[in-house]
Amino acid sequence: MITERSKQDILEAAKIEEVVGEFVALKRRGSNMVGLCPFHPEKTPSFAVSPSKNLFKCFGCGKAGDSVTFLMEHEHLSFPEALRYLAGKFGVEIEEKEWSPEELEIRQLNESLYLVNDFALNYFQEQLFETDRGKSVGMSYFKQRGFREDLIRKFGLGFAPDTTDGLTREASQKGYSLEHLQQLGLTSEHGRDFFRNRVMFTIHNQSGKAVGFAGRILSQDKNSPKYINSPESDIYHKSKVLYGMFFAQRPIRKEDECILVEGYTDVLSLHQGGVENVVASSGTSLTVEQIRLIKRFTPNLKVVYDGDAAGRKAALRGSDLALEQDLNVRVVLLPDGEDPDSYLRNVGPDAFTGYLKENAQDFILFKTSSLLEEAGHDPIRRTSVAKDVLSSVARIPDALKRAMYVKECARLLDMEEASLHSELNKQIRSGLQKKLKDQPGGGKGTAVSDLPFESEIERQENRRPEAPEDDFCELDIARVLITFGDQVFDEADKESIAGFVVRNIEDVFDSIEQNLFRKIVQLTMERVKDKLPVNPFFFIHHEDQEVQKLAVDLLQSPYEISPGWTDRFEVYPKLPEENFFDDALSTVYRLKFKVIRKVIRENHEEMKNISNPEEVSIRLKMHMELKEKASWLAEKLGTVVPPKF
Repeated sequence: MITERSKQDILEAAKIEEVVGEFVALKRRGSNMVGLCPFHPEKTPSFAVSPSKNLFKCFGCGKAGDSVTFLMEHEHLSFPEALRYLAGKFGVEIEEKEWSPEELEIRQLNESLYLVNDFALNYFQEQLFETDRGKSVGMSYFKQRGFREDLIRKFGLGFAPDTTDGLTREASQKGYSLEHLQQLGLTSEHGRDFFRNRVMFTIHNQSGKAVGFAGRILSQDKNSPKYINSPESDIYHKSKVLYGMFFAQRPIRKEDECILVEGYTDVLSLHQGGVENVVASSGTSLTVEQIRLIKRFTPNLKVVYDGDAAGRKAALRGSDLALEQDLNVRVVLLPDGEDPDSYLRNVGPDAFTGYLKENAQDFILFKTSSLLEEAGHDPIRRTSVAKDVLSSVARIPDALKRAMYVKECARLLDMEEASLHSELNKQIRSGLQKKLKDQPGGGKGTAVSDLPFESEIERQENRRPEAPEDDFCELDIARVLITFGDQVFDEADKESIAGFVVRNIEDVFDSIEQNLFRKIVQLTMERVKDKLPVNPFFFIHHEDQEVQKLAVDLLQSPYEISPGWTDRFEVYPKLPEENFFDDALSTVYRLKFKVIRKVIRENHEEMKNISNPEEVSIRLKMHMELKEKASWLAEKLGTVVPPKF
């Protein structure tokens, strides 16, 4: 395991402009460098690299981070792999440390599980290629599907013989743990093989390791499921894995599109036919984790369904989550009676890819047209169609996209845009209300009725998204800690800004509602307690991606002060780093002011329900004391002086 000291040495030695420069053509612009973003298509550079801060940020798609993050995103390396790559590139010697007993136990367990799956993969392939039964039954099935041997080996296809405990017995003879076999679902609790008389499909994770298996029955037994799958385990989480993604990730990035199909054989047929940017959801609806996995490589998703009634229903189901994650979703319906596997074999790769291009429809417009066909001219049903379609549009985070969809849907539905905007606003408010209720502290007293929604594109286009004032108070605390935490607040006591801030907000720490901002303060408290530096380096290189992204967003700006202000007008605006003393003071004041106002409101509400005169007197006294503190803070927020809390 790489030591913390080595990690820091590597991160300090790594020059972000050299790392990114290997993959992106960068040009100097002021103190920064810019280029076309490698994570999304663009014609005007919005991808900025800051050599002084040693980080990158795309102001188009939002990708941001340090050298390690860039390599993890662009080259799909793990965190340790990225560190080792940078150590080699910049000549840093790596110091290893021993794992803790807990870390070692988890690592050893996972490695053991991977080894057991590797054994099972080899066993299934050996049965397929080297046994008479495997050749006559398993291989015949794959050959009938038209799969070549190189594809069969590449994807780890195999055969599970119809034996009670063939795999279990051989694994035990080779020293593999029965407990591990059972945990992975390869062996039942009675010691029998789980997969029997089935052709096998290996499920790989993003690193190409075998994490699970799926077995397809070959007999006509209607009492047995067509497919059975490995259960969840410490190394296999179904909601986070897409079949074929390991082989598809580079083609997806190259084509800037991910094709989603339903089954394993669909992926295999398309891949063999040259359509390699394809993955499968394995017959289940997409999860948020799977959608985010796709979004790492492309914002464009093309979903291919069978052309029958079931295929149409499937096309209308399960795409809302993808819209919510801001993917551009297109749908392709194949001719009746065809699935991707059969249709490609019938018409050939060229005709198949041509069909996909010519018949891809935008999901929202496809949904509108499909539902309108069913509704006919019935006004009640058409109203339901409008609400159903707008429920999908409401999930799209991009306001401009929503406006364009409303315009198109109004044309298809033959309805007024204003009416659709009004209904869309209701749906957005309803969704926001639900989210707010689900958050800690949400529910009672939470309202979104006054928030602006559609059709406000022209008003919102160039305006910073609004957030509740309370959130800004908490965000400001995080900003000061991340940006100026290591600056000296008090020369006499040698107290840092971080030390001053956490000391003065310790009594209101529990009032911080946003989890990410609480995490920033908690990390700072721990660093201050351990007398460790609280600086931008710590946050932008933190392993928690949420922490790192917030730090990069706060530290990186697309704007710089124009030399014209100083050269032409002799105007010298104060830089943020020159204002940190006042900044820290006012930030602490604002948070305390926010908390006191909240306590005043709560105390006032509680007083309404108190009838005991003595208790009322106590509450009134408390109310006056709180009002005095609030007035004092309000005054200080006008003229900032050192506090005496």
